[in-house]
Amino acid sequence: MNPILRNCLSRAFALACGLSFAVASLQAQTLSSPVAGGAKPAAAVAGPGFDLPVGQGAGVHGANSPFPPLSARGDVVPWSVLTAVKTKNEKNRILPVFTLDQMALNQKTQRIQGFMMPLDPGEKQKHFLLSSVPLTCAFCLPGGPESMVEVKTKTPVKYSMEPVVVEGRFLVLNDDAYGLYYRITDATSVK
Repeated sequence: MNPILRNCLSRAFALACGLSFAVASLQAQTLSSPVAGGAKPAAAVAGPGFDLPVGQGAGVHGANSPFPPLSARGDVVPWSVLTAVKTKNEKNRILPVFTLDQMALNQKTQRIQGFMMPLDPGEKQKHFLLSSVPLTCAFCLPGGPESMVEVKTKTPVKYSMEPVVVEGRFLVLNDDAYGLYYRITDATSVK
């Protein structure tokens, strides 16, 4: 992989994870409870719509977001399927444990809808991330690696802040060097 692309991908993923950890750190100070059984895990975010641990799940699309949430489509893999992945700790690493539904997607042509996160400068992109929530939204919380799909396209796709749909060969990644769980290769843009 091109070192510049590797650096961009690492920075983009670190940004998403960094935002999650920053929110978790701020919230951890207010989550303990003196009542037995009343304490939430330190990495959980309190409040309406914030019941998931930070850095896991699909992320949270804030009510004040200037971007509308993804519309329901029957022709795409739902994020609820992708984000249902569990994890395990193994030798100081966190590895995904995929469900049968997720493994059934592997090596097959699939469609994914999401918000583009470019990895290179320019109006057209051949390598980018798709996220379940817009990472350009100050009112949204990013999810973990299960809320992103790395996309490598056949032909460049015009960058858009609106949701896009891509179709290509879907890969489930058991132990990716960058910590990603999913990738689409030979992708094309779909309306």
